[in-house]
Amino acid sequence: MAEAAARKAGIWTKIAYGSGAAANGIRNNGFEYFLLFYYSQVLGVDSALVGATLMIALFVDGISDPIVGYWSDNLKTRWGRRHPFMYLAIIPVAFAYVMAWNPPEGVTGNALFPYLLMITIVVRVCYTFYEVPSSALVAELTDDYDERTSFLSFRYVFGWTGGVAIAAYTLTFLLVETETYGSGFLNVEGYRTYGNIAAIAIVISMLLCALGTHRHIPNLRKPPDAGKITLGRVFREIGESLSSKSFQGLFMAALFGFMAAGVAASLNYYINGFYWEFTTAQTGLLTVSVFLSAAIALVLAPLASKRLGKKRGAIIVGAIAFSVAPMPVILRLFGLMPPNGSELLFNVILCVTVIDVALIIAYQIISASMIADIVEENELKTGRRSEGIYFAGISFMRKLARGSGLFLASIVLAAAELSRNIQPGEVPQGTLQMLGAGYAFGLLALWASAIAFLFRYQISREDHEANLAALQRSREGADVIEQK
Repeated sequence: MAEAAARKAGIWTKIAYGSGAAANGIRNNGFEYFLLFYYSQVLGVDSALVGATLMIALFVDGISDPIVGYWSDNLKTRWGRRHPFMYLAIIPVAFAYVMAWNPPEGVTGNALFPYLLMITIVVRVCYTFYEVPSSALVAELTDDYDERTSFLSFRYVFGWTGGVAIAAYTLTFLLVETETYGSGFLNVEGYRTYGNIAAIAIVISMLLCALGTHRHIPNLRKPPDAGKITLGRVFREIGESLSSKSFQGLFMAALFGFMAAGVAASLNYYINGFYWEFTTAQTGLLTVSVFLSAAIALVLAPLASKRLGKKRGAIIVGAIAFSVAPMPVILRLFGLMPPNGSELLFNVILCVTVIDVALIIAYQIISASMIADIVEENELKTGRRSEGIYFAGISFMRKLARGSGLFLASIVLAAAELSRNIQPGEVPQGTLQMLGAGYAFGLLALWASAIAFLFRYQISREDHEANLAALQRSREGADVIEQK
């Protein structure tokens, strides 16, 4: 049945599946690019405390990932295994996201810590009930080696561009300078309005994905009749699924890769605003440039996967991307970049951003497609399809690692001693040097570790096709026995 569904899945199914990632892009951009700055620089919460708060919330949320993954792998309803979770999560996610950007009136500074901790946990846990099942759909919508990369190309392009579209709108029209706020980055009302607009966009994205893939429910995999489920059995089956050496390699690569992403995202506006002294309009243009990067990645990822294979493609693309990203900051540390305020500096950073982000998106697409191919290998060994468990495992690692990345970013900020409400151009040189060094060399170390672990992945195109053939023979044999 699933194979038939895969043959019928066309461009509109890919668009529907991909559109659901826009919600994730919007939420991630808000939490990783804006939230630390908003609560620390604008609302007055200590930056280290905000970083610790976000990390704790991610750890708590991470516990829900394997639970939701296993649950969605084994759920039996007339709407299948995944869609009930996707529909039920929509309203709670939107409501909680609005509240994250509209804290109680009259509460400021470190007194906001309990509220921030509670609301970030609620947002993240509720979103897990959508993200894990919806991500896992790709391994059911198609089992083709190259088509999975194509599906995930749409997923990641929507994720990046959705988040970027809202972020660019926010930087251009909401975080603007006024008589009250000398810098657009300090505009409280802009952040509050952003929360409302982002929540509406999140609802639309989640609904498009759920409704757009709903017609495929009859053709998706059904969980086996496996009898009584006990806590011991749950942990045993999760352990069996996660014992794959290929998955463990991807798991560790995700650990270091997402730690780097957490550091980069959290410090992005500090680097643009204080290190390069870009205006919010310039930062908005850099953000908008990701649309071009995503378009490049949409073509590059399937091409690299098809020509090089997924493992080799991810290693080569990732190594280039992760070498380019911190280079401008490193060159500035050695006095080799144009001065702040010059048109040349902005043009250099813009070009580097377009190329590097395209490579990073392509790397993420190929890596995610590698996860989907582990499903059939595991099914051969255990007789179970564990799409939810595998995507939940990476989701858990993403949260754990990005929480650690946020914490590392807060340490860099604390070490740099960046004062609250300080204006661009007023930051001491020593502070800028510490900020740049912590950012650049931290990213290089984390990304190098991520690439190293990809070498443990063992599934080639030939291995995947052999797994599919073996599973097909097994199903045909089971059908013959059943007919007798």
